[in-house]
Amino acid sequence: MNPKNLRIVCFMCNWVFCDEKESPVSQESQILFDANIVRVMCIGRVDPIIILETFEKGADGVLLIGCTPPDCHFIEGNLYAERSVVLLKKLLALAGLDPERLELRWSSPNEETSFDQILTDFAVQMQKVGVSPLSGESPNEQVLLNVLAAKNAAANFRLRVLAGRERELTENTNVYGEKISQEEFNALTDEVVKAEVIRQKIHILTRQKPLSVKDLAAIIQMKPHSVLRHIVDMRRKGMIGLDRVEGTTPLYKALEAQ
Repeated sequence: MNPKNLRIVCFMCNWVFCDEKESPVSQESQILFDANIVRVMCIGRVDPIIILETFEKGADGVLLIGCTPPDCHFIEGNLYAERSVVLLKKLLALAGLDPERLELRWSSPNEETSFDQILTDFAVQMQKVGVSPLSGESPNEQVLLNVLAAKNAAANFRLRVLAGRERELTENTNVYGEKISQEEFNALTDEVVKAEVIRQKIHILTRQKPLSVKDLAAIIQMKPHSVLRHIVDMRRKGMIGLDRVEGTTPLYKALEAQ
């Protein structure tokens, strides 16, 4: 284990542990870590992009603490946070970061668990996972590219709508009496998330300079025909365009949104 202190960021609902002193490190803990604690009005209001930016800046772990369902001052804020964390864990896995670096914990006035205990337990978990490949002065460039793509994907309207409609799609039937099972919804989400991350990665790379399908396939380690399929879709959506042709090789350049 690297002797450096673990860097943990904790986003905590304003309504939990109101009367408890927030001590980042237990006197009994043997785990070295630095904790940055951020109070928010509701854990459901923490944008997924902020979570990914926190990892991008080198945090080893991110801990979210909210009110135990069904309690929530904003009715369903904690349920929205729960759905967001599921999506974020998929994005982290695709980015090459262990999903265990992100954890959502609940707190209730009726529970005896202290803030210090929750934070220290998470630090123990992070010690097992290890230091983030994005920490320090020389972050892993491939993982950094993946996290940037994941962050752009998290901003995508399609993903946000899909995450927000999970309960509606899995619990209610449509006009034909049909309902999507949780397994079908999870498979659909996996497919959409993976495709969006790949497209965002292609967009980031071709924003830096024009690249061919072969170049892109080598960088993101995919088959050229799979990359081409994504480029065709991206051209249809106005995300990428043909920059020029060198010999017989087309080079593609990212298009900025108008």
